[in-house]
Order: sequence, then C-alpha cells, then structure tokens
Amino acid sequence: MIENLLKGKRGLIVGVANRHSIAAGCAVAFRAAGAELAMTYVDEKSKPFVAPVAANLDPALFLPLDVEVDGQMEAVFEAIEQKWGKLDFVLHSIAYCRKDDLHGPVSACSKEGFAQAMDVSVHSLIRMTRLAIPLMKDGGSILTMSYFGAEKVIDNYNIMGPVKSALEGTVRYLAAELGPKQIRVNAISPGPLQTRAASGIAHFDELIDAARNRAPGQTLVTLEDVGHMATGLVSDLSRNVTGNIAYVDAGYHVRG
Repeated sequence: MIENLLKGKRGLIVGVANRHSIAAGCAVAFRAAGAELAMTYVDEKSKPFVAPVAANLDPALFLPLDVEVDGQMEAVFEAIEQKWGKLDFVLHSIAYCRKDDLHGPVSACSKEGFAQAMDVSVHSLIRMTRLAIPLMKDGGSILTMSYFGAEKVIDNYNIMGPVKSALEGTVRYLAAELGPKQIRVNAISPGPLQTRAASGIAHFDELIDAARNRAPGQTLVTLEDVGHMATGLVSDLSRNVTGNIAYVDAGYHVRG
C-alpha cells in the first residue's frame, strides 16, 4: 500500500498529455500516496486533454508550460515559490522529435531537428533542475523518463535513442553534482506503453508484441506499475537511491 507514503510532500508534474500518458499514471499514484501536486499543460490546445486529469487530482496549481517558450518555466517555479515556498519532487516526463527526423535514419537527422529534440527532451531537465534547487531546501527528488533504446538499438526508435542516452548521462551527472544538497536524480525506463508519444514511433505495435514476447513473464507493464515505482523513488524510502535508471519493463531489458 502506498497510502500516506508522500503525505506532506509537494511535487511538480510536467508532461501530462492526457489520461493515458505516463505522467498521468505517476500523478495519480503520487496523489493516492498523499502528495499535493502542481501540474502543467503545454498550451490552450492541449489543455482540454489535461484538464480532466487535473480535475480528478485537485492540483494546487495548474499552469501552462511550453519548455520552448522563454519565461514560462520560470513563471511556473515562481508560482510554486509563492504558493508553497518549497518543493519536494519534480517529475519530468517530456520528449519531442520532429516526425521527419524521428522516422528517418539517424544519419539523416537534421541539425535543427536534433537540436530541438535535445532541447525539449534533455536540456529542459537541466533547466528545470536549476530552478528546483533553491526550492528543495531540505533535499528532494527529481525524476525523469527514459527508455531501453538509450542503451540498446531498438528498431524504429532512431534518433530518440541517442537523445535518451544523453538524458541518462545527464541524470548521472546531476545526481553526482546535487548529492551534497541531498537532492536525488533518477530515471525510470518503462517498457513500451500505449501513449500518445509512443504512437509517433513507426511500427509501434510490433514493438509492443516484441516486448511482451521477450519479457521473462511475457507480460506488459501498466501505467500503474510505473506510477508505483515513481512513488517509491520520490519518497523517503529511496533516500539513498540516486543516479539510477530503474527498469519497469517486466524484465525485458535482461534479454537485451
């Protein structure tokens, strides 16, 4: 049971696209564990898809955040400081790559597409961490989402493989840097899930089938599975866990 595991903690959730997104599954688990939440949506176009999730979780703050728009991230953290004066955890669950660059070979990825993918998927974590540090006065936890394609070549994952590799490297370096401040930085590497982001990957259904067949238990993970792991990682139960890539993939990675 995770009830009250996060009681008294306050966290920022970035990356809810709809109720099927990984960030939504984590937010539901955090709230069930007693955390108070701040949530974001990208823009007015995306807001109607995120609002129903927020309505069920009663966040203290529900704010726009497009990480490519100057000043919006700073505004979110300023609102958190005014509302709470502190922050215990951040969930960073965002990634983006232009369709042409995602569907093409790595060798054909454009300079602009690569830069944008790295900025949205990786550098946004660095910027978010920098803003979170002053609010994590008593320590805290920063959590992001990776994928096995960061470690091994996955067909059709293409340029997002190197991008996720960079994300995992960033997690390790941030963990080492922020350890003295008692701020932990970790990543979860879930197995494939039917999310909006995943639908952009070519032949994703084949990837799902392969994951099920290769996993030791021949099962797929759920949003609830990922949410429970995320809850543990931002809780005090994981106070000495940092710089870690936690696989939630039914054991798929052991057959890599």
